[in-house]
Amino acid sequence: MSNFIAYLKTKSFRNNLIAAICTVVVILSIAFFSLRFYTKHGEGLNVPEVKGLTLAQAVSKLEDLGLRYEIDSVYIMDKPPGIVTDQDPDANTFVKGNRTIYLTINTSQAPNVKFPDIESKSLREAQAILESYRLKLGDTTYKPDVAKDVVLEAYFGGQLIKSGEVLPTGSRINLTLGDGRGNEDVELPNLVGLTKDEARFSLKGSMLTLGTITYEGAITDSANAVVILQYPLVADTLTKVKIGTPINITLSNKPKN
Repeated sequence: MSNFIAYLKTKSFRNNLIAAICTVVVILSIAFFSLRFYTKHGEGLNVPEVKGLTLAQAVSKLEDLGLRYEIDSVYIMDKPPGIVTDQDPDANTFVKGNRTIYLTINTSQAPNVKFPDIESKSLREAQAILESYRLKLGDTTYKPDVAKDVVLEAYFGGQLIKSGEVLPTGSRINLTLGDGRGNEDVELPNLVGLTKDEARFSLKGSMLTLGTITYEGAITDSANAVVILQYPLVADTLTKVKIGTPINITLSNKPKN
């Protein structure tokens, strides 16, 4: 043990220790600077802003900086096609050269979606469902029904639509809702002697609907044909009906005597 302690005090040991330390330092320095050179530490660039540009403009800008790109697409009804709507990483993010930038562009073709089941849903529920299917709520109209603000019918392009039908994403859906007044009674108007248009106007004012239209005799002038019979008929025992009741009429060019 004493010989080992004596050896530690020799000049030879000190020289070997210094040489070993220097060797470690040199090796670590070489490794550090080699890694720094290999990874180009501190070298890079800020991602440019390409949102809002056309795809061609965005690609040109990225390629000029030596950046790669990948493209995905989405359909946004209110934005022009071919425009970059999103990018990842965001603008001004510091990245290494040759980094891949992910672009999302707006397509010109709206993808299709199956119309969801919103019948008998409340207006709020129906709107949320439509938005989740990337459809838009259009106009809302009301008709007599005991259920208030509940979807009775849905229309697209003026046509009644049912769940499961295929529509373009972004389509505007018009809804007919119940007004909550289906149990109320209204006065039954007397339509005899009125033309079809006059009868329809009278029924609308009474919150009733025009039912089946039949004709009696040869109709030579449909515009001037008048109602000669209606059902239900105004009588002493029947003067009121429920809101929304359909009234059937018979038209003729020969007024009933």
